Amino acid sequence: MSLVVQKYGGSSVADAVSVKRVARRIASYRRANHEVVVVVSAMGDTTDDLIDLAERVTPSPPARELDMLLTAGERISMALLAMAINDLGLEARSFTGSQAGVITDSTHGRARIIDITPGRIRSALDDGAIAIVAGFQGVSQTTKDITTLGRGGSDTTAVALAAALDGDVCEIYTDVDGVFTADPRIVPVARQVPVITPEEMLEMAASGAKILHLRCVEYARRYGVPLHVRSSFSTNMGTVVAEASTRSFPISPTEMYVPPPTRPEVPVVELEASLEAPLITGVVHDRSQAKITVTGVPDVPGKAAAVFETVAKVGSNIDMIVQNVSIPAAGQTDISFTLPVGDVAATVAALEAAKSSLGFQELFADDQIGKLSLVGAGMRSHPGVSARLFSALSGAGINIEMISTSEIRISVVTRADVLDDAVRAVHSAFDLDSAEGNAIVYGGSGR
Repeated sequence: MSLVVQKYGGSSVADAVSVKRVARRIASYRRANHEVVVVVSAMGDTTDDLIDLAERVTPSPPARELDMLLTAGERISMALLAMAINDLGLEARSFTGSQAGVITDSTHGRARIIDITPGRIRSALDDGAIAIVAGFQGVSQTTKDITTLGRGGSDTTAVALAAALDGDVCEIYTDVDGVFTADPRIVPVARQVPVITPEEMLEMAASGAKILHLRCVEYARRYGVPLHVRSSFSTNMGTVVAEASTRSFPISPTEMYVPPPTRPEVPVVELEASLEAPLITGVVHDRSQAKITVTGVPDVPGKAAAVFETVAKVGSNIDMIVQNVSIPAAGQTDISFTLPVGDVAATVAALEAAKSSLGFQELFADDQIGKLSLVGAGMRSHPGVSARLFSALSGAGINIEMISTSEIRISVVTRADVLDDAVRAVHSAFDLDSAEGNAIVYGGSGR
């Protein structure tokens, strides 16, 4: 018997037919004697619809009440799914985030999990029931208010529960067949990646890949939880996100994934996990960034620190930073950095308010940029990756505005209107196009 945690996104439970299909999949695991915990998102576009409704009532809904409203979506999903499973002759019990023991800080809208006390979940499993948990939500340790975890919070809920319950695997069900070498909505010939390391997946998530939420991957890596990304609309194998030394875990009700060289006497599906990993894992794009350039900053020690201390005070998350070569005669330099579009207004206001103390001349904000990232652990030992990337972009007539690198990632900023062309050009340049036809997107892109 294994303990399997499954998470189903909004497209997987979008309507009654989808809920019943998901219930049958869950039931097949329980009938194979696995313990099953399920985390569900709100149905379809429910969360967006609730946000729209709140904004029609008031342009500035109180954060506490907005969280109370938004968590209703997941409660609907969990109850309906539990009903569908019970209708199949199995016992299922639904739990809100607070009932499941998801304890968070008190920040509404983007709370962070600080503890999991899954006593009621464990009791349900011990009784032979399937536990259905509302994702995206918890309860504040200090205020006892309901909180939400922000976009992608259901992924994080699932991984946190898997870690707390010592689960064997956390399955993330979505509307594509796993992790691809690029977004198949942009690059239809993108290739599925059968196995990826947590390190590579972290870089892809941090660079804008929407398939897994960054906090989910961080949590899984920290606690050694294997992730299995797959589609709820098919029985295809999907993508395993795990270290090479990962223990075995179920990949279907009757099959196990076992990293070589283990050879158990049970049906085994072995996925390609060669030590000689491919050079490039994928090409990731991000449209949610903006760029701020601060010109005429005094080129003296401490001024750059003062600029970013000002930015930090308003809670902005900085991604890429470039400081231009200083102008000795003027004693000045320019600093550019990228950040989420939603943080621009507060950041610009904070910098303008501190202009006299910071001593810069002008400030420019640009929200018409896109970020492209090339990710792959294989690039560590392969020279010429950067040259090949820049050559592909040049050949497509695409200008580069900023560059940032890590050991397994190269990111560039381009104009937003050429980002799709850039992704396709780089994908082809690194021979990532699939020869097996176009990838399938089952559930659409949603809102």
